[in-house]
Parts: sequence; structure tokens; C-alpha cells
Amino acid sequence: MECKDFDPQVFAERLRDLRLEKGVGQNKLAADLGLSNASISYWENAKQEPTASAIVKLASYFDVPTDYLLGRVD
Repeated sequence: MECKDFDPQVFAERLRDLRLEKGVGQNKLAADLGLSNASISYWENAKQEPTASAIVKLASYFDVPTDYLLGRVD
């Protein structure tokens, strides 16, 4: 199995797609996870990389593997 590097653009797209599929806005997602609205926006625009703890929270919230969010697996 090939291990891919982290691609902030892939993370941004997957986060946005998962959020829209679940039907939650950036504000609600931020509130549900105890994060700032700005963080969600920065991540979805690939302007900032999330912390490890934020990645774990997001993966749990969307019920996906962390490697999926990180673009390491499809």
C-alpha cells in the first residue's frame, strides 16, 4: 500500500464535502467541536493546517478515518 503525503487542498475539499453532506454550517461545526469559526474557514480554504487533536475530533464527528481526512487513503 502506498502512503501519500498530507495535501492541505485534499483535506480542505474533504472537510467541506463532509460538512455539506452532513448539512451543517461552519458555525455549527465549530460550536459542536469547541473550535473557532475561523479555524474551520482556514482549513476549508487550505490557509492553515489543523492540529492533530482537531483532526481526531473531525474524524470522530464525521465517522471517517483520520487518514481519509488527511488524503492518505481514498
